Order: sequence, then structure tokens, then C-alpha cells
Amino acid sequence: MQGDNLSAVSEFILIGFSTFPHLQLVFFLLFLLMHLFTLLGNLLIMATIWRERSLHMPMHLFLCTLSISEILYTFTIIPRMLADLLSTVHSITFTACASQMFFSFTFGFTHSFLLTVMGYDCYVAICHPLCYSVLMSPGSCACLVTGSWAGGSVMGMVVTMAIFHLIFCGPNEVHHFFCHVPPLLKLGRGTDVPGVAKGVGLVCITILLGCCLLILLSYAFIVSTILRIPSAEGRHETFSTCVSHLTVVVVHYGFASIIYLKPKGPHSMDSDTLMATTTYTVFMPFLSPIIFKLKIAMRKTFLSKSGTL
Repeated sequence: MQGDNLSAVSEFILIGFSTFPHLQLVFFLLFLLMHLFTLLGNLLIMATIWRERSLHMPMHLFLCTLSISEILYTFTIIPRMLADLLSTVHSITFTACASQMFFSFTFGFTHSFLLTVMGYDCYVAICHPLCYSVLMSPGSCACLVTGSWAGGSVMGMVVTMAIFHLIFCGPNEVHHFFCHVPPLLKLGRGTDVPGVAKGVGLVCITILLGCCLLILLSYAFIVSTILRIPSAEGRHETFSTCVSHLTVVVVHYGFASIIYLKPKGPHSMDSDTLMATTTYTVFMPFLSPIIFKLKIAMRKTFLSKSGTL
């Protein structure tokens, strides 16, 4: 019965930015430039860390992995969005829609888990420097990275299976530029929809808030340790080692809060779509390489000066 209903919808129509026909070319050029800059920035970060032996340390290993997850996340969403901005056909097959949701959630949650791991790395480096080589050994780092990717994959599978277990046998117009959970839930049929919506929302919010709280806990210990450093120069130098990570965390969770926690009115669909695009899927990946590239440049400058003294 359910399989027959599922086969009734073989494709979805992504409405996306079709409500802004006069701005689609502008959006295409803007998002294309930002996407190319995002790819270039992350590739430069990876190349710099690979080339510079002084950067071969756990924090930069995590940063490389973060860049990989960010590149894959943007590749899951942005190329399809750019193609739709220039095309009059916005259909996506049922299987492709499910695949896009799986990979977007996988890489998105992996990104959050890696930010949490980087917060833990900062905590160990500042609060337990004498134990750093033991706690952040190559084996421990590999386990943390593997766990982040595995956790992201599990979350992607859980969310995708929950959503595409629903019955889709009615309208197939998705009011978004990619296969996102809220607009797909509106197309679902049956008594399971409210339960699935609450379950998926609860799981996602719990995981993200858990990551956020762990990061805040790490920085609570970090700030406490920094305040005990007697010299202002020592406090500044110590805090500068994690300021880029803290900046990305604030921006990441700040944008997510604006998008997903702000009250939604009955006529806010178009503005919500535009905000989600320019912040979480385009602007945030565009901003992260800039912040981390500045950190790498500052560290290289500091190391070069230290070498000349």
C-alpha cells in the first residue's frame, strides 16, 4: 500500500527562486562567485596545511577535515541551485531528492561535530598542555575524525529514512531550492506526518544543542584558565589560538538560530528561502575559509618571527 503511494510521486518540482524571476540572473552570478571563492578558500587552506610542516598538528588536521566537509556540503546543494536559476525545468527525481537530503544532513552534522572536536582540542591545548601529546595523539585524532563522519552519516540516514518513509501522493511542488525537511513534510500524507515532524525536529535540535553546549563548556574552562595567566600579553597570545574557531562557532550557530528559531509568519516562505540560501548554504561556507585563512596567516607570521629571535 505504502509502496504504491510512494510510486505515485516520481519527482518533485523545486520552486526555489522562481518567485523572483527578475532577480534570478543576479542571484546566479552572486552565488556562483561566492561558491567559487568558497571552493578556492578551502582548497588553499588544505594546500597550505599540507605544505607547511609547522602546521602539521591536530587543530589543523581537524581544520582540513572541516574544509573537506564544507566543500562536499556546498557541492550537494549549490550546483543544483545554480542550474535551476538558469533553467526553466526545476524537477528532481524522488531518488535524487532523497540522496540530496542524505548528503546535506551528513555533511552538515559532520561539520557541527568537527567544530565540537576542535573546541575540545582548544580545551586540551590550553587547560592541559602537559597532557596534550597523549590526549591528542594521532590515534585519538583519527578516532575523533572518524567518529564525526560516522555520526554525521548516521544522522543523515536517520533523517532521510524518517522523511522518505512518509507517503507522497499529492502535490509535488517543494517550496525551497533543495530537498529540505520542512517543505517536504508539508507534502507528506498520513497520520505519521506530525509524529515524524516532531521526532526529526527533536533529534536535530538535541544533537545541535548538545554540540553547542559542549563547545560552551570547553570555552568556559578555557576562559577560566586564561584569566589565571598573570600577564596581559600571555592572556592575549593564548586566547588568539582559538579566536578563529570561536568566531566560526558564533557565526555558525548565530545564523542557524536566525533561520530555524525565529517566528515564522504565514507569508514568510519566500524571505525564509532567500535567508536560508544567503546565510547557511552560501554565506556561511563563504565566510569560514576567510576566518581560518587569517588564523593560518597569523600563525605563520608568529612562527617566522619566533624563528628570527
